Amino acid sequence: MKHKYLLLAFLFALVACGNANGSKPSVDTLPPPPPDDSLSRDIGMMLLVGFRGTDIDTADNSDIVSALRDYHVGSVILFDYDCPSGRRGRNIQDPIQVQRLCSQLRQLNPSLLIGIDQEGGKVSRLATRYGFPAIPSAEYCAGKGDDTITLYAQLTAQTLSLLGINLNFAPVADVNVNPACPVIGKIQRSFSADPDRVAHCCSLWIDAQNAFGVVSCLKHFPGHGSAKGDTHLGLVDVTATWKSLELKPYRALSQKAPMIMTAHVVNRQLDPSGLPASLSPAITSYLRDTLAYDGVIVTDDLAMGAIIKEYSFETAVRMAVIAGADLLCLSNNGTSGYDPLMTSRDIGATYYHP
Repeated sequence: MKHKYLLLAFLFALVACGNANGSKPSVDTLPPPPPDDSLSRDIGMMLLVGFRGTDIDTADNSDIVSALRDYHVGSVILFDYDCPSGRRGRNIQDPIQVQRLCSQLRQLNPSLLIGIDQEGGKVSRLATRYGFPAIPSAEYCAGKGDDTITLYAQLTAQTLSLLGINLNFAPVADVNVNPACPVIGKIQRSFSADPDRVAHCCSLWIDAQNAFGVVSCLKHFPGHGSAKGDTHLGLVDVTATWKSLELKPYRALSQKAPMIMTAHVVNRQLDPSGLPASLSPAITSYLRDTLAYDGVIVTDDLAMGAIIKEYSFETAVRMAVIAGADLLCLSNNGTSGYDPLMTSRDIGATYYHP
């Protein structure tokens, strides 16, 4: 089978150029690698992909090398845990290795965004087991005061900068509406149940990362803190539990946050059609028009259960682009197996490194 990234490039070309009959391209009849033109580069810049390997020279990195060199992919995301194999060390072994890997990746694309989820607490890809400093959870930091937030935000940003990682999918702007939410409140990812406090803490975190040249990404718009379920596992509807106060951190930081991640939650208060926020033109328009946000909008991983169990890959990609996403997250890190195009089917609890 020819290089599978062609399928994604072809899908984007269909969105950009139109496809009257809606037919799907055949992988076996795809054209050769796209020419080095503005369209192919624009397509590549919309992709955030995950890959296996701790060194760019290893055999299992041929796909990411081609993605960056031939298909102009503009962003990658690093993980420590490889869900398909159930093993640690997917991209992260120790500080020296990560620094070397980032340098190798940037040689292929000097303007590459190298991203990671380094929130602190349960979501810390750069864990102490690999020799990195311990970063407490958002809830802990907020409870100790502004100085503690700033201290750990600076430590996080400095660590990322020294490694060559220039994008952190943090801070979390979700309000702790439901302390039992399995992926937010229960694991202390929210700064507070007070939206003004959340906005203030996020602002401090953004300031610290800005000082070290690390791009911040608020998540998960329009709010995941009231959810009763886990979008890694399947569709989650927050219509009955979501409160408008969950928008306050985004409203307060709309002119400051360089990037915002959309959630896969269904929120009929904002989109009566019931589309997940990441695929919803109505919710994207609310962020753009009502909140006057003009930064980058990135989807949560399009291979999570909430998406892959409801839509085909082709449909999800098309809908995300039409909804207005600037960057599509494809982690390639699901329990069902590794695929250089898109593998994640059901990340579930393993996402948090049990």
